[in-house]
Amino acid sequence: MKMSSAFRDRVLSGQFVGGTFINLGSPLTAEIAGLAGFDWLLLDHEHGPGSDSTLLHQLQAVAATPAFGVVRIAANEAPRFKRTLDAGAHGIMVPYVSSAEEARSAVAALRYPPRGIRGVSKMNRAAAFGADFDAYFAHAHEWLVTMLQIETLEALAHVDEIAAVDGADVLFVGPLDLSTNLGISGDYTHPRFIDALNQVAGAARRHGKAAGILALDATHVAPWRDCGYTVMALGSDGGAVNSGLRTAAATLRQH
Repeated sequence: MKMSSAFRDRVLSGQFVGGTFINLGSPLTAEIAGLAGFDWLLLDHEHGPGSDSTLLHQLQAVAATPAFGVVRIAANEAPRFKRTLDAGAHGIMVPYVSSAEEARSAVAALRYPPRGIRGVSKMNRAAAFGADFDAYFAHAHEWLVTMLQIETLEALAHVDEIAAVDGADVLFVGPLDLSTNLGISGDYTHPRFIDALNQVAGAARRHGKAAGILALDATHVAPWRDCGYTVMALGSDGGAVNSGLRTAAATLRQH
């Protein structure tokens, strides 16, 4: 499987990249989304129903599209990185990163020795089952994107230290978790939430990293982009299916 630094270069250069969450565990919706025009897709294996087997099929589906496939793993645990990356993910999103130590652990799990602790195997999909292993082993740390989620008060307190970690490419705000931990669950216009957004974006900017966020509503896109968020996802496949089907059912009930 061919991989390059193209997506990571775009992210770190501050280009705007738009994506969506794929939380149904379906390779079909992943492929539909990849063909819809998104730059990247977040395959959600923290809250979604997917498993290792569905992840493989999702990544194969995304590979047939122009989109880049990033996977949110369920926890900051090295074996989860290894299996997900070997399957061919272009990046990893790590939930609930609250300290520089946790950020360094995530980056280490994503990188091969001597830069990290990722287990080495030639026979995996990411390295074209051995055919591209030499290039992948030498350059994967330049190609793979690490997105660390800022979701807690502790993370806000240490956001500059997290942003300073080499390989911490994107500080990605989880808006519902962060607002909940701020005591203002779901209130995305509250001054404390806006202050937190500015704090994260400022840390990313100071350290040459990108700020990312999941926009839950189209009205969030412009103001959050103006705030400095360049890695943005809007909605999810589950949300689109749910909304579309409810709209169709409501339309039919009117006739």
